[in-house]
Amino acid sequence: MTEALSKFAAAISGVGALAGIGYYLTCLWSAGSYLRDRSRILAQDKVPAAFPPVSILKPLKGEDPEIYESFRSHCRQEYAEYEIVFGVSDANDPAVQVVQRLRREFPDRLIQLIVCPEVLGANTKVSNLAQMVRSARYDHFIVSDSDIRVPPDYLRRVVAPLAEPGIGLVTCLYRGIAGPTVSSKLEALGISTDFCAGVLVARSIEGGLRFALGSTMAFRRQDLEAIGGFESFVDYLADDYELGKRIAGLGRKVRVSDVVVETFLPSYTVREFFDHQLRWARGVRGARPGGYAGLLFTFGWQWVLLALFASGGAMWASSVFAAAVVLRFLVAWIVGVNALADRQVPRFSLLIPLRDLVGVVVWISSFASNTVTWRGDRFQVKNGKLTRLVS
Repeated sequence: MTEALSKFAAAISGVGALAGIGYYLTCLWSAGSYLRDRSRILAQDKVPAAFPPVSILKPLKGEDPEIYESFRSHCRQEYAEYEIVFGVSDANDPAVQVVQRLRREFPDRLIQLIVCPEVLGANTKVSNLAQMVRSARYDHFIVSDSDIRVPPDYLRRVVAPLAEPGIGLVTCLYRGIAGPTVSSKLEALGISTDFCAGVLVARSIEGGLRFALGSTMAFRRQDLEAIGGFESFVDYLADDYELGKRIAGLGRKVRVSDVVVETFLPSYTVREFFDHQLRWARGVRGARPGGYAGLLFTFGWQWVLLALFASGGAMWASSVFAAAVVLRFLVAWIVGVNALADRQVPRFSLLIPLRDLVGVVVWISSFASNTVTWRGDRFQVKNGKLTRLVS
């Protein structure tokens, strides 16, 4: 009986290992496709006859790491006409002082600060965005997270694809700049070597993205109105996913920009890191339940490790394990270094096995509860929607 169970376990883990290796190969193919497309775009250097004026919408709550320099990067754009609209739900929010400092340094830049008193739904960020849009001057929008830092040509390169027929939204890949703690480094590795790899796979196998990333979402006012405005998904946790999905539902394409932006990560404690990872995981599970369940088959070398033990160290399992490990590190290099230009990946590469094991723990743990912690508040997530929990 024990031998039969061992053979069964070896067979199951072997199937998982082959699926994981197939996923790694798909990551490499998808990254290659993205790099070729990006090279072609940069070589063509298509520039619209005229760039439309743009409203950058920045919902805020509290201060993120390096927030002022991130704001400054948006004020130093090589772009003729744009404004930045910041929004807070509390006039005493610490981020207000940062915006006021920004106004003093850039007095000629159009900078609005909107206090958003209405609570339109459980997602405060989206509630604020719905109110900020009312004050926005222009009909082309860019929404991005408060901790995003961008290069000087960011606006031109992100807005340009919206002039192409059929493009409804432009989003950006991003790399995380880690704080000094191990938890922060693990999150940075996860973004550059796992999460963005999965985004590129979705882009390839689905014939383009059907969602957006909060690092950048560029779109038109008319398309936002066509999906019912921000109010239509004000209770959803994964608001970036919902916006992209709904604009794609209009028959428009979601384009991944050739620009890669940066997000500055907090110096997470272990508890803060797991809370953030679980919020992220449960948000994805609520938004894409099928795809999230399919992540089980992306844990390539972990499956092979199980096969190695279940088979008693069989030669086939040893060979497949070596291949899986090489492929995993190759994915980290091609996606993290070549596609995202993340110089941290080589320095943190020895942490990749630990990060991948944590990824398995987070994936399993995400099914244990529907509760998430976000900016100090607790919510329950059901079918992607948030319900605030009373402390």
